[in-house]
Amino acid sequence: MAVLDDEVEYARFTRWTSTEDGQRTAESSLRVGGMHCAACAATIEQALRRVDGVVDARVSAAAQCATVQWDATRTRPSALVGAIERAGYPAAPDTAAGARALRRTESRDALWRLFVAGFCAMQVMMLATPSYVSSARELAPDLKQLLDWGSWLLTLPVMLFAAAPFFSGAWRSLRSGRIGMDVPAALGMLVAFIASSGAAFDPGGLFGHEVYFDSLTMFVSFLLSGRYLEMRARHRAETALEESIARLPETALRENADGSVSPISVLRLQRGDVVRVPVGQAFCADGVLTQGGTRADESLLSGESALVEKAIGDNVVAGSLNLGAPVAMRVERVGADTRYEAIVAMMRNARSQRPATLHGADRWAAPFLWAVLLLAAGAAAVWSVIDPSRAVWVAVSVLIVTCPCALSLAAPSALLSSTVAMARGGVMLRRIEAIEGLARMRTLFIDKTGTLTEAQGQGVRMIRIDHGPRWSDAALRGTAASLAAWSTHPLAKALARENEGSVAAWRDLAETPGQGMQGRAVDGSLWRLGKSPALHVAANDADDGETWLSCDGAPVACFRFAETLRAGAIAAVRALQRDGVRIALISGDTPSRVERIGRLLGLADRRGGMTPQDKLAAVREAQARGERVAMLGDGVNDAPVLAQADTSLAMGEGAQIARAQADGVLVSNALQDLVRARALAKKTLRVVRQNFVWAAAYNAACVPLALLGWLPPWAAGLGMATSSLVVVLNSLRLAR
Repeated sequence: MAVLDDEVEYARFTRWTSTEDGQRTAESSLRVGGMHCAACAATIEQALRRVDGVVDARVSAAAQCATVQWDATRTRPSALVGAIERAGYPAAPDTAAGARALRRTESRDALWRLFVAGFCAMQVMMLATPSYVSSARELAPDLKQLLDWGSWLLTLPVMLFAAAPFFSGAWRSLRSGRIGMDVPAALGMLVAFIASSGAAFDPGGLFGHEVYFDSLTMFVSFLLSGRYLEMRARHRAETALEESIARLPETALRENADGSVSPISVLRLQRGDVVRVPVGQAFCADGVLTQGGTRADESLLSGESALVEKAIGDNVVAGSLNLGAPVAMRVERVGADTRYEAIVAMMRNARSQRPATLHGADRWAAPFLWAVLLLAAGAAAVWSVIDPSRAVWVAVSVLIVTCPCALSLAAPSALLSSTVAMARGGVMLRRIEAIEGLARMRTLFIDKTGTLTEAQGQGVRMIRIDHGPRWSDAALRGTAASLAAWSTHPLAKALARENEGSVAAWRDLAETPGQGMQGRAVDGSLWRLGKSPALHVAANDADDGETWLSCDGAPVACFRFAETLRAGAIAAVRALQRDGVRIALISGDTPSRVERIGRLLGLADRRGGMTPQDKLAAVREAQARGERVAMLGDGVNDAPVLAQADTSLAMGEGAQIARAQADGVLVSNALQDLVRARALAKKTLRVVRQNFVWAAAYNAACVPLALLGWLPPWAAGLGMATSSLVVVLNSLRLAR
């Protein structure tokens, strides 16, 4: 536990965020075992929120994980793990090693409980067989009682060990003032065991002479079988996700000033370090190749298995695999700023969220379970008049068959499977509600530069405005590239790549969304790179993108870039239009260039020269008309619109603030992945509806049978376990 409080160690499962008042808070992701329903998650949330220093806690029973925001000045990670364990659940940091260890422990424990329940159930059934096959008075009373005592003895390990998770879960729910899914099942087991024990040791007494040890042990076996299969399915999904994101190496080979190489923890890398990456190892940070050429596996980002050729000067991303030749890279972004860590953080956040559609179900859960208890009590009262010998097992059957496990798994299991599938397909979600938003969007606003188009670094053309002797062409190019290196705008990045290696000392750097980047040079002059000033250059090329360089307010040069559509942009736009989505192109670029791109894409609604406020107004106007609005952008100026839209996606190459405001990130930067994500989102909602229909139909069919006395407890247990398993397996189709 003490190791968890080492800042270097908890950086592996913790990221830092800032509140509106500027205070930094930590957000840690923890793996939690032993959860089976929403009540378990609520119990853990309450335990975490009672820890001094915890700002917020979200727990997902479907994903078996917790996301906790905490104040580092008031608490530590060990206190969070301790609070979960005191609540009765095992916990570990959400790292690959911790998660694997927790899964092994959970799997071994579940398998042992299932073995004990199954083995004892077979022995109890063997002892109960003479009662079933013998005719009236053929089995002597003393012999029957001996067999009943043997059944009772064999049922004890089932009740004390195999069924312990149901009793502990029910006790935790009741202790926290909630009624969870384990309460009806545990109550049914307890009633059946007490009544059968009374009948075994006092035949003809208060509980009669019928025993239900065979039904009880079979019920526990069936229920544990269903939970074990659910657990295995969940573990397979988690393992697949870990294999796709747990690629970052723990150490890197850093080059020293004297040319030697020494291993260093990747957590201690800094921007500017040069590291060597052997063949077969993952790149440890985002950076630029400085030596050698290779091929990289970027399937984590694109979902495509084809290798990408990399040469000196090309960007490489953390988590992608070096599969060509040994290379050296210069570190540009480390830690939480890398695209890899952003992906991991988004996946952790999405797994721990509960969609808004499930909060209504939570409000109905307690009344529903109270109704179940009253229904079972009423059934027992009625049957005590009709046939007292059958009253107990009818009540037990009602309690078991109405346990709403399948209903509680219907939506979370489908949404989690869909999130995993989208992650493999190049779309990482920060908010799980984005699945519903993608499926139901009717209007999609798209930015142009960096989203629909990409600026090509080669062929950047400079047009001088100031022809004086103060600066040479090379000096102007170097100044512009050095200033552009501080911006995330696609044109700025292209300009920086064109003149890589240009370095200048800047102070008072500032970037204004939609306007550009400015900084003060050593001599005090104010340089600005960005939006065109109020003048035009002869031979204006309407098909090129451009950015302007000015000094102390006077334009000195204009840089123009060949602008091309992203691969697959036309096909993606037309596919979305065929699917009923209205697409509007909104851009801060000149209207002539926006008009050209809009015509190529066949978009009727195309607007150029828009400020961030104009884009925000356009989205709000569409929302006021009742449209379900989505936004796809990449720049700093798109951040307000991404936050305003009902559903928003940012490009993986976009600005960090844009990725932070969006509901998800198109890490592959391929627009076709957006089309596939929407199709998967629509399929997910269909699967959720199928799950709800199945769970409701199961209850509608089986509850009357239990009330009529036609459904014994063992059959009710089999039905409940099968119902939950069908829901989980149906949801897992989405992850394929």
